[in-house]
Amino acid sequence: MIDQMRVVAIQQHGGIEQMKFDHWPKPVVKANFAIVEVKACGLNYMDVFVLHGMPDMPTKMPRIPGGDVVGVVREVGEGVSHEWVGKRVVLFPRFPEGGVLGENGNGGLCEFICVDHRQLIEVPDGVTDIDAAALPIAYGTSHRMLFTRGRLKAGEKVLILGASGGVGVSCLQFAKMAGCEVYACTSSEEKSQKLKSLGADHVINYADEPDFSKAVWSATGKKGVDVAINFTGGDTWIPTQRSMAVNGRILTCGSTVDHLCTVDVRFLWFREMEIIGSRAYVPDDIRACLQFVADKKIHPVIDQVFPLDQAADGLRLLEERRVFGKVIIKI
Repeated sequence: MIDQMRVVAIQQHGGIEQMKFDHWPKPVVKANFAIVEVKACGLNYMDVFVLHGMPDMPTKMPRIPGGDVVGVVREVGEGVSHEWVGKRVVLFPRFPEGGVLGENGNGGLCEFICVDHRQLIEVPDGVTDIDAAALPIAYGTSHRMLFTRGRLKAGEKVLILGASGGVGVSCLQFAKMAGCEVYACTSSEEKSQKLKSLGADHVINYADEPDFSKAVWSATGKKGVDVAINFTGGDTWIPTQRSMAVNGRILTCGSTVDHLCTVDVRFLWFREMEIIGSRAYVPDDIRACLQFVADKKIHPVIDQVFPLDQAADGLRLLEERRVFGKVIIKI
């Protein structure tokens, strides 16, 4: 078994039962690539999409999921500096030629992974493997959406939908770090209390107030919020528009419920609001997140850590939306 490694792979599109623990051949290094021994891997809702299958986006099966990969460089191929060997790294999740780890190519639910050297990002001292594995996709996405695209500044009122997931929690942490007043939406009293403990100034429970815009409008003194973060889509879009102040900005980085949304154009022109899309992250976003953690400006919120052979249990939590923060698989 010396040339074999433990993996968890999706055998075919379907339910959690398609996540199988297995043994695959260890990857072999090649020019301009590096072999990384994986220590931890974060799961994202993207992995649920890959499991179920996305329309018009076929995924080659079997597929090892997991886009947030942290480990140690063990071997490098021709064209890669040997100074990388032995360094702790987090992997930039996007392949240089396009696509994402765990979707368009195998991800990190395995003991070893062969990656393009351009995906290597060194982990600074003071950042654990578990914390680093929480950062690339969720925190990197939030960092770019809020600061690069969203122009977030101190003193603004910020509404966050789906505030208890990986992206939502990181948006809350970044908004508070920036000195903003946060209105967080979630689905349970338990999650509400956790959001308050992270610094949320106002928490709105969807279960009690399905039309969150009324609660937001009242809490802001009928002025609305300056920034709204909506990566949910579907029927949440118009209530989000109703929650906005004049010159407000709606930021979006996805559509976890439905990508088809009805827009009320009246709010668009009458309140002179902007809708700003943010596709993903760049390496500098991930480096910034790593440094924030190293400097103790933020601490990644981890819901649960599972061993590799229980990775399916972790993905089930995401699928059923029973998480607060990140789910990490320790390899």
